[in-house]
Amino acid sequence: MPGVRSDGRVFVVAALAGSLVGLVGGAFRWCLLHADALRGEVLEAVAGPGPARWLVPVALTALGAALACLVARSVPQAAGSGIQHVEAVWRRESEPHPVRLLPAKFFGGLIAIGSGLVLGREGPIVHMGAAIGSVAGRRARLGAEDARLLYTALGGAGLAAAFAAPLGGLLFVCEEVTRTIRPRLVLVTLVGTVSAVVCVRLVVGGDPLFPVADLAAPPLWTLPLFLLFGVTAGALGAAYSALVVGMLNAGDRLVRVPLPVRAAAIGAVVGALMALDPLLAGGGDPLSERVLAGGGMTVAALAAYLAVRFVAGPLSYAAATPGGLFAPLLALGALWGALAHALAAPLLPAGAGGPVPFAVVGMAALFTAVVRAPLTGIVLVVEMTDAAALVLPLLIACFAAHVTADRCESEPIYDSLRHRMLQRP
Repeated sequence: MPGVRSDGRVFVVAALAGSLVGLVGGAFRWCLLHADALRGEVLEAVAGPGPARWLVPVALTALGAALACLVARSVPQAAGSGIQHVEAVWRRESEPHPVRLLPAKFFGGLIAIGSGLVLGREGPIVHMGAAIGSVAGRRARLGAEDARLLYTALGGAGLAAAFAAPLGGLLFVCEEVTRTIRPRLVLVTLVGTVSAVVCVRLVVGGDPLFPVADLAAPPLWTLPLFLLFGVTAGALGAAYSALVVGMLNAGDRLVRVPLPVRAAAIGAVVGALMALDPLLAGGGDPLSERVLAGGGMTVAALAAYLAVRFVAGPLSYAAATPGGLFAPLLALGALWGALAHALAAPLLPAGAGGPVPFAVVGMAALFTAVVRAPLTGIVLVVEMTDAAALVLPLLIACFAAHVTADRCESEPIYDSLRHRMLQRP
C-alpha cells in the first residue's frame, strides 16, 4: 500500500508546513502593520511648514527602496511578486530556489512596502509559502510529483494567509497557477490553506479585512449597469497591465543606471507623493477601507487618487524590490467603482444603491481584468468584505471585465511577467 502511505504523508506535511506558512505570513503582516504605523508617526512628526515635511518622506522611501533592491539582488527571483516564479516551477520551466529566498522576501518586502512603495504583501507571502513547501517536500522525502504539488499548494496557502481567504487561496492555485482541477491537488491545497489561515489568525486576528456592514443585494434591474461597469473595468485593467510591463521595459533600457540607484529614484518620487498625502503611497489597505466605509470622498478626490496610484503602482513595481500587485490593484478597483458610481449617480433612478456595491464589485472586476482569474477574484473579495449579497453583480461584472480585457488583446499579467522572467539571462 505505498500509494496510500504517500497520500497520507503529503497531507500531514501540507498541514504542518501550511501552519508554518500561516505563522510566517502572519508575522510579515504584523510587521507591516507596525511599519505602516511607524511611517505614519514619522509623517505626523514632520508635518507642518518647513523642508522636513518633504525631505524626510523622500529620503525615507528612497533609502527603503534602495535597501530592498539590494536585498533582492542577493537571491535570484527575489525581486517582484514571485507569483510568476511559482507558476514557472509548476510548468517545469524553472526550479524552486533555496531556503535563502525566505529572508530575502521577508526583509526585502518589509523594507520596500514599509517604506511606502505602492506594492502588495501577497506576492512575498505567496513566494515564501512556496519556498516553505519546497523545503518541506525535500525534508519529508516526498516523491517528485508530491513535492511539486506541495510547492504549489503552499503558494496558495501564502495567498490565503495574506488576505485571510482560504477559498481564495484554493481557487488561486486551481484557476491561476495550475489552470487545472485535480482531486489530489485540491485536497493538498485545502489542507495547506486552512492550516495557514488558522495560524495567521493567531497572529493578526480573524476578522474580514474590509467588512462591509449591512450590504443588501442591489435590485435586479441594476444588473445591466454592473455589466457596463465590468466593461469599463476590463479596459482599465488592460491599460494597467500594459503600464506594468511598459515600466519594466523602460527600466531595462536604463542599462547605465545601477538598479539600486533606479530604485532610490523611484522611491524618492513615491516619497514625494506620500508627503503630499499618505494615502497616495503604501499598499492601499487604508484607502480601500475608507472607500468601502462610504467615506464621502468627492469626485475630484476619487479621480486624483485613482490617477496617481494608477501610475505609482507600476512605477513602484519597476523598482525591482520584493512586492506584489494584488493589494494596490484592489484599492484601484474600489476607487474606480466609487468614481464610476459618482459620475453616473445623476443619471441613475432612485433605488439604484450607493457607491459601496460598485466599489466592492470594482475590486473583483479590475483584478479579473489584470490577472484573468474571475473566480479567484470574486471569492477573494467576498471573503475579505463579507459581501456575499453581491454575488450576482460580481459574476456579471467579472465576466464583462474578462471578455473586454481579452478583446483588448491584453495578456494576463502573470503570463507576461513569467515570459519576461524566462527570457532574462
